[in-house]
Amino acid sequence: MASNIKIRVLAMALALTACASIRTLAQGATAAPASTKVAIVSIQDAIANTNEGKKELEALQQKFAPKQAEMKTLNDDVENLKKQLQAQGDKLSDEERGNRVKTISDKQKVLQRNYEDAQNEYQQAEQEIVNRLGKKMMDVLEKYAKTNGYSVVMDVSNPQTPVLYASPNTNITKELVDAYNAESPVAAATKPATGAARPAGAAASRPPATGGATPKKP
Repeated sequence: MASNIKIRVLAMALALTACASIRTLAQGATAAPASTKVAIVSIQDAIANTNEGKKELEALQQKFAPKQAEMKTLNDDVENLKKQLQAQGDKLSDEERGNRVKTISDKQKVLQRNYEDAQNEYQQAEQEIVNRLGKKMMDVLEKYAKTNGYSVVMDVSNPQTPVLYASPNTNITKELVDAYNAESPVAAATKPATGAARPAGAAASRPPATGGATPKKP
């Protein structure tokens, strides 16, 4: 009799333990987070490829075109003087050679100063455009992400973003451009924008493609 009671008690204990385990598993399944939907975007490319971005950057290019032409003329002048000095150097007196070297040096200093001023002015104007349009793009991005169930969107145009691999179908750059254009009153240009040209020599001083202006957080 005592043996039967012990068996029944043990069976009840095992049953209670099994029920508790089932409840724990059920609760764990309920509390488990849903899979996180992640997307990547090149925010610089997105801004630059909107109708408004193309228009703004094209206008910036046109604004700096005269200054760019002026610096090219000065640069050509310096290069021609260098060639003349190299070709005639052994036929010139020490005084004449010294005068020409000084003329070239003075022109180079003016060219360098003009270039630095133009580059700084261009970069400031470019950053202003990117910041202004970037605020609008952030609103579009937030709405798009919520509508399409994205929990995380990472900016791969920022070299500090640690994205080592991303499937191409997670890139929503074009979708954001389309969404931005749909909300913007700026129509598409009748001809493709040629892209914003930096002052002569500026491209060499800044990383290509992903090294352009980045919208600052508001």
